[in-house]
Amino acid sequence: MTIGTTIHGGAIASLIDTAATVAAWSDNTVPENMRGTTVGLTVSYLAPAEGEDLRATARVLRRGRSLVYLDVEVQSVSGTSVARGLVTYKLG
Repeated sequence: MTIGTTIHGGAIASLIDTAATVAAWSDNTVPENMRGTTVGLTVSYLAPAEGEDLRATARVLRRGRSLVYLDVEVQSVSGTSVARGLVTYKLG
């Protein structure tokens, strides 16, 4: 939390990164012993998150041989768009 019940931007960025990682690994062609890391993360904060639960929805924009490009939307449970993230994830 930052001030009162406002959720800290770093926590929202971590949620975006986690959702993107799960989506990047969702392809069934990824070997079990594969590793990966986030190599790019851009977050646009759209509205304050005021103490509500948040939901992140990640979508793969493009999947290359080693890079996965993702779009992540974060909304409050009441439907307010809180943040949007563009993530580049490297597999391998």
